[in-house]
Amino acid sequence: MKFQTQGLVIREKAVGERGWFVTLLTRDAGLIQAFVNRTRGKRENRLPGTDLLGYSRLDIYKGRDKYIISRAEPLGKFYGLRRDLGGMALAMYFCQLAGDLLVSSEDTGEALRLMLNALYFLDEGKRSPKLLKAIVEMRLLADTGYLPDLVACSECGAGEAERMYFRVGEGQLRCGNCQAGDAGASAVLTPHALRGMRHIVYAEFERVFGFNVTGSALEELSAAAEAYALYVLGEMPEALAFYHSVS
Repeated sequence: MKFQTQGLVIREKAVGERGWFVTLLTRDAGLIQAFVNRTRGKRENRLPGTDLLGYSRLDIYKGRDKYIISRAEPLGKFYGLRRDLGGMALAMYFCQLAGDLLVSSEDTGEALRLMLNALYFLDEGKRSPKLLKAIVEMRLLADTGYLPDLVACSECGAGEAERMYFRVGEGQLRCGNCQAGDAGASAVLTPHALRGMRHIVYAEFERVFGFNVTGSALEELSAAAEAYALYVLGEMPEALAFYHSVS
């Protein structure tokens, strides 16, 4: 059976001299692993648009035990990232995070849109990398079953305070009064940082990138988002460790 979709390559693995297995985040076919044959007699030895971060319109054959990409029409490759080690490292973290959080049976259309927008802004230098990182982390987590409760303090119901504490192990907030004396793992969020985090997880998709925070509020948002991602994942992703080593 053949079908057509659009997909972003988020992982690749060479298979000897035969070709590559690629993991695709697709518009309407979920998260799939497909085989790309090595081509012969051409300058390129693989289909254009099927390398890492390649975004293409794809013809895919579904066999008995695997998918095979028979044609790829490149739609975007984010070439600017390949000249920026920090940007490329962050893009690799986005790919690893998506691959770890998403499962093949899920509808991945919105996750694909999130990734493409984040990669576009990162490639063009139109958003702070630290802000893009927080957006991708929190939105992917929220959309894959880890939606935090950021409405109010989980104890007293206070909606905002000079300092709120995001308890990463519970995905909940506590105000300063209710947090006092509690040694549970938490990240401090002052009002601007909290509003930014609420926007990421609660806004309609079309508005998710339509805000900005800077300075100390961005540092708080970034720290809280990463702490929550690490708690859910249970370990430090290799791509994130590399990003920190070069950024």
